[in-house]
Amino acid sequence: MVYMSNILIAYFSTKGITKGVAEKIADITGGDLFELVPKIKYSKADLNWINKESRSSLEMKDPSSRVEIATKLDDIDSYDTVFIGFPIWWYVAPHIINTFLEEYDFKGKKIHLFATSGSSGIGNSQEELKPSAPDAVWGKAERFSALASKRNIENWVKQCLEV
Repeated sequence: MVYMSNILIAYFSTKGITKGVAEKIADITGGDLFELVPKIKYSKADLNWINKESRSSLEMKDPSSRVEIATKLDDIDSYDTVFIGFPIWWYVAPHIINTFLEEYDFKGKKIHLFATSGSSGIGNSQEELKPSAPDAVWGKAERFSALASKRNIENWVKQCLEV
């Protein structure tokens, strides 16, 4: 099922799980994929959430921290629907998602969030991200596991695009 809307699927993935869901959404919608790559890539030690001094732990402790993105999107204006994906960090979106939302004008664009996690829900991610794109039209948000089937993702995408 390919949709005729101008769809962007932007995602941040550290272990490939979120990337896999993003690729399924692109396959379902015919949308364009855009990977959010941090300018300074995360090492395994940076992602050690058990270490309270790891880079990711320190970033998530500071709500104002922003992660610089190495990749740039050529033209946000050509999209009217944007799916944004990320792994759940500390029950919310990693701050690189705030960076992405603050770098572009999402006024009037429909945003749907998808997150990946083994057990945590999507939590307050949408509410926490809204201030970074206050003029966007916020749609549905969903958490998927690494084992999410294409059919489950397709059902969610269909709900998102019917609204």
